[in-house]
Order: sequence, then structure tokens, then C-alpha cells
Amino acid sequence: MSLGIIIQARMGSTRLPGKVLKPIAGKALLDHVLGRLEGLGRDARVVVATSLGEPDDLIAAHCRGRVSCFRGSELDVLERYFRCAEEYGFDQVVRLTADNPFTDIAELGRLIDLHLAAGYDYSHAFGMMPLGVGAEIFTMDALALSHREGHAPNHREHVNEFIQENPLRFRIGVLDVPSAKRAPQLRLTVDTPEDFARACRLAELATPGWQTTEGAIAAC
Repeated sequence: MSLGIIIQARMGSTRLPGKVLKPIAGKALLDHVLGRLEGLGRDARVVVATSLGEPDDLIAAHCRGRVSCFRGSELDVLERYFRCAEEYGFDQVVRLTADNPFTDIAELGRLIDLHLAAGYDYSHAFGMMPLGVGAEIFTMDALALSHREGHAPNHREHVNEFIQENPLRFRIGVLDVPSAKRAPQLRLTVDTPEDFARACRLAELATPGWQTTEGAIAAC
């Protein structure tokens, strides 16, 4: 079994251009995502999937010597994910995005274990924790089916939406997270200048708790 973690990253953003390389507490946003994965404790290959567009040359250069980088379609994100997973021979694919520096790594580990133990096609940890904290994992077969049959614009832009719109065609697992981490009303993603300012404030707390979901919830 080959487990891959593909991090979606692109410089283009209408609300916060270049956000994935903007510094938070002295490190690029993308590096916070990569740093968290060091504590996952799973045998997984990490790849940053960016586009072939010239602005994303900066991401490719930033990855050099740090992490594998795959380049594909700029707007067809499903195509980019599928081709990346195909090139690296992944059987299972965790999807993360470079604008979520607060991904809960403990819950990601539990999600991977749930997904593999139950043999789900797709599993996620969304809807209970703050926005930007959860994650999702696909089998390669589920990703391939989405790529083959998901033709609507939203299917190509959002990797998971063909599955979400066709739940009877997939075995779907949902992680039950601890009550202390449940705060779906909070935003811990970085999509706007306000989100970025919030992330910087949390990082500047410089306390052990700020990197945990519970600590971030309390600080918010």
C-alpha cells in the first residue's frame, strides 16, 4: 500500500495573492503545513501539487530541496491531483491545501487509520472542527472515478465534490472528533487578509498550545 499526501498550492488568489508563501512567524505558510506533517508518524510520501503557470515557478523553487513538487493543470485541480497520484503510484491519497496551517495532525492520523481499517473509498474529518483543520483521504479508485466521470466545473475545481454529490456510489467514512475540538463556527483557514492576520496572531502567542486545535480554539 502506497500512501501519498498531496498538498494543493498555487500563488493565484483573488482575495490574498501569493498567500501560500506569505510568512507567518518567520516561516512561509506552506512550510507550516509541511512542518506539521513531520509529526504524523505514518509512512507517507508528501508532494506539493502546483500548476504549470509562471507565477507558480516560485512554489516549485521553494519546494526544491524541501519536498517533492508536481506541476499540472492550473484550473482543473482534479486533473492535477489525479495525475500527481498516478505519477507517484499512490493507492491512497490524503488531500491537504497549503492555506490550512492548522491541520490537526492527531486527527489526520486517526482519519487515516479509520479509512484503512474500514476499507472506505473516501473519508473526511469535516463539519465538526474549525474550518481549515480537517482533512480527507481517497482511494486511488475513487479519485480515478471522480476524474473519469466528474465533468461539471465544480467537480474539476474541487477534488471532492463528485464524491459528495454521489454518496451512494462510494463507501464514505466520517471521523468522530473529540468534543474539545468541535467548533465548526470558527475559521482557521487562510483565505483573506483577515484570516492571515488571525493566523499571525495565533503564531505570535508562542505558547505550546497554539499549534493544537484546542489551543487555537481557546485563543480565538
